[in-house]
Amino acid sequence: MIRIMIADDEEVIRRGLEKITSRMDLEVKVIGSHGNGMEAWNQLSTITAEDIDLLITDIKMPRMDGFMLIEKARDWMKDLPIAVLSGFSDFDYARRAIRFGVLDYLLKPIEKAQLYDLLKRVEENKQSISSEPQQLVVQTSEGGEHYVVEQAKGILEKEYGHIFELERLAETVGMNASYLSRLFKYKTGQTITDYLIGIRIAKAKELLISQPDLKNYEIAEKVGYSDPVYFNKLFKKVCGVTPKDYKSGCRAPKA
Repeated sequence: MIRIMIADDEEVIRRGLEKITSRMDLEVKVIGSHGNGMEAWNQLSTITAEDIDLLITDIKMPRMDGFMLIEKARDWMKDLPIAVLSGFSDFDYARRAIRFGVLDYLLKPIEKAQLYDLLKRVEENKQSISSEPQQLVVQTSEGGEHYVVEQAKGILEKEYGHIFELERLAETVGMNASYLSRLFKYKTGQTITDYLIGIRIAKAKELLISQPDLKNYEIAEKVGYSDPVYFNKLFKKVCGVTPKDYKSGCRAPKA
């Protein structure tokens, strides 16, 4: 499965990309489709390298342009494959994109063959990386594995209210970021992102009951989400009800 995120202010382009990829003989899942760089970053900043395989972004977008999004994405996930999508054939754009280490530069209108080639490269690279984890995990001592995972859990439970940085977490426990992600999933059955979401939602529930006077955005900030709208949607997805309904005593079962 190739998981991609699309950022482009033209809805017809985003829908077109989704339609094209759905008809390819590749397993492709669009995990996010956003009309500007800020929306894309709001989602990207809450996930890890395990959750995304490719970011496709336009250059000129409102609120945050493609270059700013790429720069922030590189700080967050330095090895994330990125492709630039633009209606500008000016070489300066391509040259600047290359400096950021982008995987490809796609011009509108998109050629299906070029997009297929890009996705195929991403798939092959992913397969070559995924062939390593089981061997690496087996070679590490069981005691060491348990200690590292428990240490990571402790940090997440203590710092859930801060911006999550996989690289910093990995550095703290003395391990490579991609290896830590695979080890955590192997030992717990959960991705680091899902584990962190579980902590944050549990803390949000506590605040909704213990401090009912807090506004929704205040609770969102306290549990690590700068975007209250995203927090509201995530809470409802996990709990089956909005934070407001939860606070008022409505406990609808999760769908």
